[in-house]
Amino acid sequence: MEYTTLGDTGMEVSRICLGCMSFGTSDWREWVLDEEAGIELVERALDLGINFFDTANMYSQGESERVLGKALEGRRDEAVVASKVYFQMDDDDPNSGGLSRKAIEQEVDNQLDRLGMDTLDLLQIHRYDYDTPIETTMRALDDVVRRGKARYVGASSMWTHQFAEAQYTADSLGLDRFMTMQNHYNLLYREEEREMLPFCEKQGVGVIPWSPLARGYLTRPHEEFEATTRGQTDELARRHPYFEGGGKEINERVQELADEKGVKMAQIALAWVFDKEWVDAPIVGTTSIEHLEDAVEALDIKLSSSDVEYLEEPYEPVRVSGHD
Repeated sequence: MEYTTLGDTGMEVSRICLGCMSFGTSDWREWVLDEEAGIELVERALDLGINFFDTANMYSQGESERVLGKALEGRRDEAVVASKVYFQMDDDDPNSGGLSRKAIEQEVDNQLDRLGMDTLDLLQIHRYDYDTPIETTMRALDDVVRRGKARYVGASSMWTHQFAEAQYTADSLGLDRFMTMQNHYNLLYREEEREMLPFCEKQGVGVIPWSPLARGYLTRPHEEFEATTRGQTDELARRHPYFEGGGKEINERVQELADEKGVKMAQIALAWVFDKEWVDAPIVGTTSIEHLEDAVEALDIKLSSSDVEYLEEPYEPVRVSGHD
């Protein structure tokens, strides 16, 4: 396993972050692993040297956090645990979502209880809250850190001007600023290269992109994608512009390069992300120990500049996706 410093936090994290949306309960989404398989996945990740885990309160309505906490019993100090707040947890409680002080404080308490932990290493806002002033949110997040319930705070997909305003607000008020950005980034969606990624690089913000495999579309030939359970049931995959802007040709080139190097398509797609200097650790979600092991092996794949150019050449600008 390779390790890197996460932005300016000083924390050392594995170059792969295990995304925990893939376990919790299949009652939430059909393809999600239940507790036993989820614990097995986390334990194998630890054995492989992965020490970075990303979950959220809304994943399986809290079950992902509970399973992760159970899997890390006795090994908590080995792990860097990140979770997220924003999406509404209870349809009957409008204050169970958003980024008001009330929502943040009560949800963090609930998260720590489910995780069985005293402190989160990284608390992230899952999306931008248009109904709450950013000053209110930054003050609430700063208080969470000062009370010892989180060590650092981070953000997720939003417009760069919103992220810049949040950082300015924190700096001008002497509050803890966002130390990480969890944004949408892969071979089929590179719009973040225009503003967000250069801004993060200049600001010393750690980048932990989600969906580096385009929700599975970069793991198999495009004609086979819909044959999978996730391909048939995951509506979000169709909401993203993976099938636009040269996506089909990029998929074919990933397959071609994988065949040429004798590796898997997912490994080529991950190697491309690892090659980007502004990325600290992509978030890899999987329901398979074999695929997790494949992801770790992808760290050994080195793409030449001509390989990278060949993979990127068909890309065309696409609509912004992932901010909602």
